[in-house]
Amino acid sequence: MNEIKPYSKAIVLLLKKTVECNSPEWNNILMFQKDIQDYLAVIGLELVIKRDEGFAYVKQIVMEDDTTLSLVQRRQLSYEVSVILIVLRQLLEDFDNNPTDTHSTEKYVSANDIKDEVRMLLPEKYNMAKFEKDLDSHIQTVVKLGFLKEIWNGNNDTRYMIHRIIKEKVTLDDLDLFRQKTEEYAGTR
Repeated sequence: MNEIKPYSKAIVLLLKKTVECNSPEWNNILMFQKDIQDYLAVIGLELVIKRDEGFAYVKQIVMEDDTTLSLVQRRQLSYEVSVILIVLRQLLEDFDNNPTDTHSTEKYVSANDIKDEVRMLLPEKYNMAKFEKDLDSHIQTVVKLGFLKEIWNGNNDTRYMIHRIIKEKVTLDDLDLFRQKTEEYAGTR
């Protein structure tokens, strides 16, 4: 008869979302890391634990022919959401390289800060009226994707914590590629 393992809840949680170090299942993930990895490998997933960053998640195993078992469906992100992710990743990178508050290990940002940073990256001919109308919706998409966590919501602004998993999903190579494309685009105008 099959028995429920002590790490079963941890696996279910990992299949749903990124697990943070303050989760009740964090210790089980650390304690049963090998067992969890063995289980996940059967379905083409890999356990990634970032102890220093305080979270764990699963990702698809890439096989020798650069394919996966396609357990997780990849979604195309809108241009605006992509720009927001690039902005957030750059803000986190800048914070990590030049921390202003030595007591904080987390980067916090307001919705207005995000909007200001994104405005600077959009092309001159971009439809700014539509952008302004839809930007809050795009930021909420980023929250739903797990890259931002709402911390405080005031009358005129909202504060977020940038989740460190963004470093795993948007790499420094992605930042460089975005910069190159932006420079190329600016050079063709």
